[in-house]
Amino acid sequence: MTVGIITVSDRASEGVYDDLGGPALKKAAEGHGWSVIAEAIVPDDLTRIQETIRSFSSQGCGLILTTGGTGIAERDVTPEAIRGIMRVEIPGFGEVMRMKSLELTPNAILSRSLAAVVDRSLVIALPGKPQGAVDCLGFVLGAIPHSVKLAQRVPTSC
Repeated sequence: MTVGIITVSDRASEGVYDDLGGPALKKAAEGHGWSVIAEAIVPDDLTRIQETIRSFSSQGCGLILTTGGTGIAERDVTPEAIRGIMRVEIPGFGEVMRMKSLELTPNAILSRSLAAVVDRSLVIALPGKPQGAVDCLGFVLGAIPHSVKLAQRVPTSC
């Protein structure tokens, strides 16, 4: 599976601090045998997030993982960016990520993590904390291969 990873963070994109979420997701993705072919760090900017998702999709990323921008702070706009360009949202991903995360932290209820199909890619918006992003990816891992095939319009046998 080909993967793109987008870190959404004003401060990381400005070099104020090192991106830890992107590398954590890359390590997890490679651990699942996936090939990370595109990576980016972008500010919390709706248009930049959308442009990067579309660019990664056009480069052939079947799975696009974002980390950051899923909370309730004023600059957290990742869900809005994805919803603005998606074909369809897949609510179960966000529901499972929040449910399982609540077992680890009460703040998980604030998460607006989600999954959607954009162009021919499955896009999963994960939390900004590296461990939270990796944990949430693990919670939905089983549904990813089939979802990517559907997003890419590959015939499946359910």
